[in-house]
Amino acid sequence: MAGERKQQILEALAKMLESPKREKITTASLAAKLEVSEAALYRHFANKAQMFEGLIAFIEETVFGLINKISTEETDGLRQVQRIITMLLVFAEKNPGMTRVLIGDALVNEDEKLQLRINQLYDRIEATLKQSLRIADTQHANLPTGSKSVAEARANLIVCFVLGRWQQFAKSGFKRKPTEFVQEQLSLLS
Repeated sequence: MAGERKQQILEALAKMLESPKREKITTASLAAKLEVSEAALYRHFANKAQMFEGLIAFIEETVFGLINKISTEETDGLRQVQRIITMLLVFAEKNPGMTRVLIGDALVNEDEKLQLRINQLYDRIEATLKQSLRIADTQHANLPTGSKSVAEARANLIVCFVLGRWQQFAKSGFKRKPTEFVQEQLSLLS
């Protein structure tokens, strides 16, 4: 029951983050949304930062679970990269509230450790892409030279692209879909 209530709180927080108005979410507004007292929230989370940590943990588990699945299923490095990019854009599109967490919008005025954790998530995604690009370099003779710095630069470019698409989605009030033009852009990035 306690786990179920925690999940309900996190789902309500994520839903509130989907509002294009970007109003500051307080524990009072979250409690009102759930029709419970603030004290009821604090029975499950010590503070709002812990609630955001729960959302970040969900993002990490989901994204890296899917990345691991892609890496296991797909042996072609270039296809791994394309599928990871697509998955990251689709994840954002399906989870607009989580997108605000991913771009740091929802973390403004919160504990700075939360943004550091998101930055680490970017670093892990970039490292994964770098590994897939190195695999692609050995498989495809027509790709740029396989030097370490080229793979790093390409992985960083892809992360910047994904962050830009997430940013555009959130800043447009969730109107500009991250997957818009994805097939054309994948061919340009590849």
